Amino acid sequence: INDSEGHPSSSQQTLKGTSKWATSLENLLEDPEGVKRFREFLKKEFSEENVLFWLACEEFKKTQGKKQMQEKAKEIYMTFLSSKASSQVNVEGQSRLNETILETPHPLMFQKLQDQIFNLMKYDSYSRFLKSDIFLNHKKSEEQEENPPEAQTAAKRASRIYNT
Repeated sequence: INDSEGHPSSSQQTLKGTSKWATSLENLLEDPEGVKRFREFLKKEFSEENVLFWLACEEFKKTQGKKQMQEKAKEIYMTFLSSKASSQVNVEGQSRLNETILETPHPLMFQKLQDQIFNLMKYDSYSRFLKSDIFLNHKKSEEQEENPPEAQTAAKRASRIYNT
């Protein structure tokens, strides 16, 4: 939601941490702490390679120079897409993406596969993450930082005094 000048509305700007992560997978992936917690969760689900592939593709898009692109493209292919990949992701059509494409890399060469993985995370892992102990415990510790127990007890004492 944007204001009349196209800036995020104030309610969006005030969201942070777990509150922001809970609004969208995009927000979660923009926050380094969110990525860390999501990876921790995916590791327990044996699907950490999905977010690692997504992050590698994001990094690849920023790569400058044909030689560097070739090296990174090959690294992504060998790590996530090859039949012998150490952290193979499960994407449709990966068999059609063979090593010959690595000779002429371009920033969006993995985009379709990255979108598949994003949607897999969004409609599968992400909703489970929001119900996970990792997320809920982090949310609880955030709330405790914002509202320390001392402040809560003082407020409760005050309400007991005035409500008698």
